[in-house]
Amino acid sequence: MDSRRPYRILIGGGGTGGHVFPAIAIADALKERDSATEFLFVGALGKLEMEKVPEAGYSIEGLPVAGFQRRLTLKNVTFFYKLLVSMVRSRRIVRSFNPDVAVGVGGYASGPILKAAARKGVPLLIQEQNSYAGVTNRLLARSARVICVAYEKMDRYFPADKLVITGNPVRKLLVNLQGDPEQSRREFKLEEGKRVCLVVGGSLGARTLNRSFMDGLDKLDRDDLQVLWQCGRYYHDEVEEKVRTSGLKNIRVLPFISRMDLAYDVADVIVSRAGAISISELCLVGKPVILVPSPNVAEDHQTRNAEALVGKTAALMVTDAEASEQLVDRVLGLMDDGKLKEELSTNIRQLGIPDASQRIAVEVLKILKAT
Repeated sequence: MDSRRPYRILIGGGGTGGHVFPAIAIADALKERDSATEFLFVGALGKLEMEKVPEAGYSIEGLPVAGFQRRLTLKNVTFFYKLLVSMVRSRRIVRSFNPDVAVGVGGYASGPILKAAARKGVPLLIQEQNSYAGVTNRLLARSARVICVAYEKMDRYFPADKLVITGNPVRKLLVNLQGDPEQSRREFKLEEGKRVCLVVGGSLGARTLNRSFMDGLDKLDRDDLQVLWQCGRYYHDEVEEKVRTSGLKNIRVLPFISRMDLAYDVADVIVSRAGAISISELCLVGKPVILVPSPNVAEDHQTRNAEALVGKTAALMVTDAEASEQLVDRVLGLMDDGKLKEELSTNIRQLGIPDASQRIAVEVLKILKAT
């Protein structure tokens, strides 16, 4: 490696907030250690990373790559063409940027760009967030120097000698959560003295959570309760119209919440999907949580994630199939149960790993120093 220039680190992947925000957290941790380090993100065109990465101050290149649909659909007709174009473009990006190390965080773009980097002899580090390894990371594992994971027993999928347990990186604001109730209420136009239920279905929203709360709007008509509802941009118009016609004034509907630190701070109870990064964040936040695992994921790994917390009395769980009938009632029951809220908060907080991004940064630096 040419020591006369700063380190160059390529970070590939994205698609959802669960991939994008950890990638930014890793870059931030490396930047803190060496401010001269140069970064280039590579993501999928039209996905969340194309907006959030530049907002965080980093450069990004987009690939036309998309996911392969497991059901019969016309989208698969263009899959292989988009993949081919992405592979060609990835080789061009690697030649131009000439990275010293490539980091993969999962998602559509991770495969083509890390494969191109590996073919050029660039050392790889991949980060697997879930207890069930994704197909892309399993394919890349053979070329990787280090595989950072958040769960034990991942040698079922990866070579044991490459594994390092680091936990999942989360947004810096959530690691150093500073409570400011007045600012939080002002940010979301919430009233003082009323308890808050925060509903977050991920960066893209979750149909089941949205449908469950829309079906249960009449139950939410309480003077002591407010709902802060991140519904996702795809569902925003529908949800907002439903709330408007209900006449309820205690519900705030947003397509996306940028200041999740303030949202978590103001919440008394949180309703969330059970993605790996969401759970990692919730463990640091330490608030009572009801998890509704998505069934539309490989090997039903969100249910496994949720069950791990439920088994330690660190969260409650409502299945996706039961949510429409049970979710709002469970929220109201938990809101009124001070003892259970305290128990859940205490137990979930013990599971947090606040320095995961720093641990991954250390592994990246080890690779850099060895090259």
